Amino acid sequence: MRLHWHRRDLRLADNVGLADAPEDPAGVFVFDDAVLEHAGAPRVSFMLDALGSLREAYRERGSELFVRRGDPAEELLDLAATHDAEVVSWNRDYSGLARRRDERVSAALKEADRLPQKFHDAICHEPGSITTNAGEPYSVYTYFWKKWRDREKDDPREVPELAAADDDEPLPTCSELGFEEPSASVQPAGTAAARQRLDSFLESDVYAYDERRDYPADECTSRLSPHLKFGTVGIREVDERVRSVLDDAEGEARESVAEFRSQLAWREFYTHVLNFNPEVVTENYRSYENDIEWEDDEELLAAWERGETGYPIVDAGMRQLHEEAYMHNRVRMIVASFLTKDLLADWRHGYDHFREMLVDHDTANDNGGWQWAASTGTDAQPYFRIFNPMTQGERYDPEAEYIAEYVPELRGVDPETVHSWHELGTDERRSAAPDYPDPVVDHSERREAALAMFERARGEDSEAE
Repeated sequence: MRLHWHRRDLRLADNVGLADAPEDPAGVFVFDDAVLEHAGAPRVSFMLDALGSLREAYRERGSELFVRRGDPAEELLDLAATHDAEVVSWNRDYSGLARRRDERVSAALKEADRLPQKFHDAICHEPGSITTNAGEPYSVYTYFWKKWRDREKDDPREVPELAAADDDEPLPTCSELGFEEPSASVQPAGTAAARQRLDSFLESDVYAYDERRDYPADECTSRLSPHLKFGTVGIREVDERVRSVLDDAEGEARESVAEFRSQLAWREFYTHVLNFNPEVVTENYRSYENDIEWEDDEELLAAWERGETGYPIVDAGMRQLHEEAYMHNRVRMIVASFLTKDLLADWRHGYDHFREMLVDHDTANDNGGWQWAASTGTDAQPYFRIFNPMTQGERYDPEAEYIAEYVPELRGVDPETVHSWHELGTDERRSAAPDYPDPVVDHSERREAALAMFERARGEDSEAE
């Protein structure tokens, strides 16, 4: 028997480490407190649901997913000794925390005369395999995408024969792991749910993705992100399905499918960035001559977290986050820009809040997105291009449908009034929506303050380019 240590690959199908290592495997998952301390309740809830589905899949095949809690090195060694497993396999993760943990586990296994076998699985192309002509990792997405798009992808793996095993250790609950049950409505997990989501998206919405993906009321997105985060469906399977649809599409529909496929490459690009720059989790990727003088006003931060900023599209996004542990991608960019450029708050506050609240939090992807918005990241938004939250709301939610869904104080209010909220007088606001707050800052003033803040960081006193 071999043990396969699941982490971000909570599936049987299209699992490279599970399928490619010799000997029939049984599975194991270890709840590691060093990882749990960085988790949030929605993510833990989704993970437990996914683990329940994975354990059921093992048991349907006469095998087992062993579940333990503790130091992975100790738990894996104990299970390997108990079940006479000479090999422990797993799929690589690319964060600094994961790599340090895996090195420690690998060393412990070797010392005990057990063989660690590590595989590339989480993304299509391993870090270091897509580089500039000089052999350097890319820092600009467009060039990375062109090579990623044209490079041959591996075929999805079949489910291997599994080792006979059984175990009566129950899955823990959220509370037993130290988390309250999430108040947000978390979507179903597991491979069946992931495939159902993929099937539904590829039947229709993918053909309008390029045109409608930025309009949050349309829901024209795949919502596959938590499944890709936890690996309840394999990336090779997803890309193969998308390429099949792409091959059959024509004209604008084909462009739309290609745009969705490029989003898969974005996730991979940020994984490569994290692999070569693990410090970006806490440090700016892009350096400035001087420190950025973030203001970090606690009252403004609290209003942003509650969704009570008086900027309707921002508040709708933050309230969707609390209700669903999810936020539409266009709105993620808007709320991130608002935090960093209107509230002048350090992007790390936003990243930490998203890490706690999002069901699909992914270190590489979320860090890349936050640093893009803050103008501190790779291939980032230039500091002088600052989203106007009212213009963004009017452009991408013109009828205020998305806003009305998540901000009940503004239901029934004329969209023109909603989108001009910052321009109204106090009496007009109280008449239109007495319970909705006034804007916490003036966007025009904060835009100028943000430009000045970045110019000081750049060592300049001149006006923005």
